[in-house]
Amino acid sequence: MIRKLRIKLVAVSMLSLLLVLGLIIGTVNILNYRDIVSEADGTLALLADNGGAFPKRENGFPAPGASGPGKHGSPELPYESRYFCVTLDAEGETVSVDTGKIAAVDSSAAVRIARRAWERGKTQGFSGDYRYIRSEQESGTMLIFLDCGRSLDTFRTFLFTSCGISALGLLAVLGLMLLFSGRIIKPVSESYEKQKRFITDAGHEIKTPVTIIGADAQVLEMEGGDSEWLRDIQLQTKRLTDLTNDLIYLSRMEEASVQGQKIEFPISDLTAETAQSFQAPARLQDKRLTLCIQPMLSLRGDEKAIRQLLSILLDNALKYSPVGGDIRLALDKRGRNLRLTVENTTQAPLPDKLETLFDRFYRADASRSSQVGGYGLGLSIAKAIVDAHKGKIEATAPEGMLRITATFPC
Repeated sequence: MIRKLRIKLVAVSMLSLLLVLGLIIGTVNILNYRDIVSEADGTLALLADNGGAFPKRENGFPAPGASGPGKHGSPELPYESRYFCVTLDAEGETVSVDTGKIAAVDSSAAVRIARRAWERGKTQGFSGDYRYIRSEQESGTMLIFLDCGRSLDTFRTFLFTSCGISALGLLAVLGLMLLFSGRIIKPVSESYEKQKRFITDAGHEIKTPVTIIGADAQVLEMEGGDSEWLRDIQLQTKRLTDLTNDLIYLSRMEEASVQGQKIEFPISDLTAETAQSFQAPARLQDKRLTLCIQPMLSLRGDEKAIRQLLSILLDNALKYSPVGGDIRLALDKRGRNLRLTVENTTQAPLPDKLETLFDRFYRADASRSSQVGGYGLGLSIAKAIVDAHKGKIEATAPEGMLRITATFPC
């Protein structure tokens, strides 16, 4: 449990950090990209308004210090910008080409780029590293392309650098979390260990007086004869003994250092043998117990614990199935896993979250506690046994049924 808690702590912390870093990096880079596009669109709009050229100062080009977005008010803009223009007629034929303000593109390349952009039908967009705009002129459709290569290279460099630094930061935080997570959950671990130790110690301490009470009740029965009060004392003593043994067993099963002897054993034979002992009680209660066991299956594990698991699941199904109900036990192999399934018809109310069935002292129908006996520890012990075998147990509720499925790796 503590190991799983530590893994969850590290996983949640890393996921939270990943989401925060992703949000920050994504926001910064999106804003950076939008600035590049906005700056390019402003320059292209200025060119489109003046027929594919920057206006002269005397014709209204903004003077130094004039207001305007970005560099649109800078007198250096005409000298910093690299662009070319291609004018096409209605059929897409070239009318004119102007590559005087760029050295990287000749006339034939400019025409090819312009025709690809013209075929897309968009008023503006990117063609490679060139941002373009369509402007309808008297001579035809003018496509103006602005070279954004340097700005985009800077954007890409920043994007890759920020992602790389974030990845290194995540790895560093992961290392620190693995180093310090043990200290973070140490109080929880200590409290949990004290709880298990208290249950075990208290259980052993309770056993002695309970045994004495039982023995004294037997002596009184021999001396004074049977009575209602002695029967009640013996019954409650047995219930208390069973509860104490279950709590001690559950506590020991959850200790990683306590493992039963694991050997290879025929689980098919064990399942059939254990189920056979429940046939008579099922018939007495007018219930049908059917078996579907794949033969010749084996499992490496604690044979005694698996036998107890089968008894718990069958006993639980027998207790909570109605008179005339059906109980089915199935064992088969699916891929590399063994699957044990016990299902029964039920009229007991089931929780919305079926995993709570495996909580300690949970009762599906508290009103029937005195009738069916038990303490709500059976499925908790079953889960502890399955976990000790590196398996998985889950509950599902088909129409009118309760199905418990335990899966073991083999």
